[in-house]
Amino acid sequence: MTSYWKVLTFVGQSATAGLAVAFLIVLSRPDLVNLGSLVTTPRSSYAGAVNASAPSVVSLRTARLGQRGGFVTGVVDQGLGSGVVVSQDGYLVTNWHVIRDADQVVVQLADGRVAEPRILGADPETDLALLKIDLPDLPAIELGRSDTLEIGEVVLAIGNSYGLSQTVTLGIISATGRGLGLTNFENFIQTDAAINIGNSGGALVNTQGELIGINTARFAALNQSAPDGIGFAIPVNLVRGVMEELIEHGRVIRGWLGVDTRDLPSSQAESVGVAGSAVELLQVSGPAVAAGLRPGDIITHINGERVISQGQAMNLVAGARPGQAVQIRGIRRGAGVFETVAVLEERPSGG
Repeated sequence: MTSYWKVLTFVGQSATAGLAVAFLIVLSRPDLVNLGSLVTTPRSSYAGAVNASAPSVVSLRTARLGQRGGFVTGVVDQGLGSGVVVSQDGYLVTNWHVIRDADQVVVQLADGRVAEPRILGADPETDLALLKIDLPDLPAIELGRSDTLEIGEVVLAIGNSYGLSQTVTLGIISATGRGLGLTNFENFIQTDAAINIGNSGGALVNTQGELIGINTARFAALNQSAPDGIGFAIPVNLVRGVMEELIEHGRVIRGWLGVDTRDLPSSQAESVGVAGSAVELLQVSGPAVAAGLRPGDIITHINGERVISQGQAMNLVAGARPGQAVQIRGIRRGAGVFETVAVLEERPSGG
């Protein structure tokens, strides 16, 4: 028993001495203590994301020229914007409204190089345009995904704000799937990262420096009495699809049913036996007439998918190719449920 207490006393004295030494070390050299495994500190720098993406963001300057008698009389209007280099081949994405009506467009890269781009195509229905510049060693941005974005994710907006190129602002994703009525096809990302004049066409990137959207509008531009901090970007998944169409065809080819519609709220739809909201046809032409559709018909399904809004219905049709047959189900007042098949045509420009 005496030996046991001797051992226990020795261990206790050793532990006390060890703690004392450790305490003195912490006091004299606190930098030796690594608390990273115990406490997770918030990320304080996004320099890596900026370094990866900012070189791909270009400044655009536009000019509209006055003419008289076939001669140029001078510059009557100038504009600012931004663009994003999306391939080393020189493809560059921007907003259509940035270059619309411009007689001259000049691109300036982050490294100071200047080029006059060729306009390869535009899609006013999404407010996107595709340009091309012929310069070597172009810094193409990495394309991310916009279908996996979550509210609260940190994002960075990069662009030519008020002519100050390579301006970077920080914020979060405030909402997704916003519709503003600015274009026919929209699914805006809302952010509180500052988007100012000149930012249109610039990059919205994630913390890895990947492109997740093209900055397009700020709420103050829509309603002057609204507060700042509400901006909108076109999601990169939509940008990718439009870009591929413009590269291949010079235009975006979409399906067209030939209908004008309105949203039918659930309170009205239920009166004709539809559970939930639906879409009512106001006018029909072309493929819709050939399929036997009539004004007043209520559309509930397209290719088996439940239709609850005119925006959703338009996207389902536009996402199909001309010549494709789509199945349509709905209710006709006084006749009940009907089904038909419509063969789509190509959507007219601006249609």
